[in-house]
This record gives sequence, C-alpha cells and structure tokens, in this order.
Amino acid sequence: MASISDSRLQQVIDRFEEVEARMGATSDTAEIISLSKEHAELKPVVDKARDLLNSRTGLKEAQALASGSDKDMAELAEMEIEEIREKLPALEEEMQILLLPKDVDDAADIVLEIRAGTGGDEAAIFAGDLFRMYSRYAQLMGWKVDIVDASPGDAGGYKEIVANVSGDGVFGHMKWESGVHRVQRVPATETQGRIHTSAATVAVLPAPENIEIDIKPDDIRIDTMRSSGAGGQHVNTTDSAVRITHLASGIVVTSSEKSQHVNRDKAMEQLKIRLYEKQRAEADAERAEARASQIGSGDRSQKVRTYNYPENRVTDHRIGLTLYSLDRIVSGDKLQDVIEALITEDQARKLAAMEEAG
Repeated sequence: MASISDSRLQQVIDRFEEVEARMGATSDTAEIISLSKEHAELKPVVDKARDLLNSRTGLKEAQALASGSDKDMAELAEMEIEEIREKLPALEEEMQILLLPKDVDDAADIVLEIRAGTGGDEAAIFAGDLFRMYSRYAQLMGWKVDIVDASPGDAGGYKEIVANVSGDGVFGHMKWESGVHRVQRVPATETQGRIHTSAATVAVLPAPENIEIDIKPDDIRIDTMRSSGAGGQHVNTTDSAVRITHLASGIVVTSSEKSQHVNRDKAMEQLKIRLYEKQRAEADAERAEARASQIGSGDRSQKVRTYNYPENRVTDHRIGLTLYSLDRIVSGDKLQDVIEALITEDQARKLAAMEEAG
C-alpha cells in the first residue's frame, strides 16, 4: 500500500484548523452550520492524521537514538522502533480509508420506498417486515422516520410505503439497501406447510439539502383525491391527498397528510428528490465502467439479499455474505452487521483500485 505523504496529512490538518478559526470568527448562521458539518466530518480524519504523523516522527527520533553511542538508550529505542513499526501499517490503512473519495450524498437524508413484489399477500407482509426492520435500525442509529404515503396490504403489511428518514449520515448507510429483497418461508396463509418465495423492492433515494431543481407549472399536473392512507375517518372524508405528475419524465408522487397544503409541499419535495435521483442515475450510467468495481449499482431491479426463515439465514448476494442470525437482523438489532460488511468490502475495492491507479 502506498504511503500517504506528510504534506497530504498536513493539508488535512491545515484545513481543519482553518475551519475552526472561521467558526470562531463568523456570525453568519448558514456559514456556521456549514462549517460545523465540515468540522464534524474532518475531526476523525485529523485525529488519525495527527496520530500517524506523531508515530512517524517518533520512529525517526527512535532510529536516531538507536544509532547513538548510549547502549542503554539504543536498546530502549530499538524496542520503541519495533512497537511503532507494528502499529504503522494499521494506521496507514485506516488513514487511507478515511481519505477515500466519498459519495457527495453520503450525509444526506433519504426517501425510503418499499413495494411488494411477486408473492401476493405474503409479499406485502414481507414489505411490512422490511419497513419495521428499517424503522428499528433508524431508532438505534438515532434517526427520525416520517411516513409520507402508505398503501396497506389486504392481509397486513404494505403494498407500498414511502417514508422520509432523516439523521446523521443516513444515505451513506442505507444506500446499500436498494434492490430486490427475497424471502423464503411458510406464509401464515399456507395450509400445507410449503415454503414460498416472495419479494419486495427497496429504493433508497438521497434527499440532500437545498436541491436546485427548476420545476415550471407547465411541467406538472396536480390532482387532489381522497386519502386512503392511515389517519382515521376524517382523512377519508376529505379530498386532501395530492398527486403530482411530472409530464416529461412520467414520475408520479403522492402525499396523504390531513392538510392539502402540506401535501402539496411534501409532494413537490418528493418530486424534486426523484428528479435529482434521475440526474444521479444518468450521471452513474456515464460512469458505468468505473462503477463496475463497486458493490452493485443500487439498481432496484438487482436481487441483493435473501432471507431464509427455516434456516434463520440471511445471504447478501453482492459480497457472498451469509449470517445465521435472521431473527436479529429482521428485528433491526443486527442489520448493522450486514451494512458494515458492505461498507468494508466497498472500501477494500476502492483501496485496491487506488493501488492499481497509483
């Protein structure tokens, strides 16, 4: 692995100190918020950079002592050299990972869409299971989940559910969930005890702040309708739900809160996010060759994971990961084990690509 130069490490430290100085000097609220975010992102990188620089300096000083005439000091210095050399490779690798290029949207909130696929009622029930898994995971991560629209399944679960998930680094963790999730189990409606295979589709769309998407009134059609989502009798007796159709792309969004005014705003926000995602997808297609080295494409048509209930087994097909803790994963408590494995694999591939390029 190529060593990171001292000058590169110092650049990171200098930028961090510049941000700290600016935070103490500005009174502009927007700038303070922006600088605070950058400060939080740089802090772990700078801590590691300083640790690495100090270790390198310590190694040079110990080597100088080891070559001196004082035998006792030389012996102690040799021990210190061995100790530093043992920890340097790990520090170098950790620093390489921290300096890897990040997805510009990793810190963004998301729109989470889960839709029942093949399997009828069982697929809708499974979609509900997935939503509960993500809701519990979000709770453990300190994120907020806000349901935007939901269509309940006839036997439970959801035919479709759309939610906003907000918090620290949501997209960076949840982007790995996009794709087809398959379940193998005996449905509650199965009388013969046969194992069925059903599926649900998950889409994770980044919702970055201040999306600059220009939508003209002539580009869209807005319809109002009766809400069919959760909310009680009052919701179902008013034409409060809003559906917006983007004519050029065919994208359709809905919101089913009690207030039509709130729904219009929420639906417009959802439309901007989907148009932003369309732009991302088009840019990704142009970089298809580069993306081939990454884990999956995030394409919602790609089968990403199988949940086998009889064997208590979860398999992520992208990295060949198999864990026999389905119950803990579906409960959300151990989902982080799967996500961390995907992140680690992605980092390893990026590091390998950097080695080849460098």
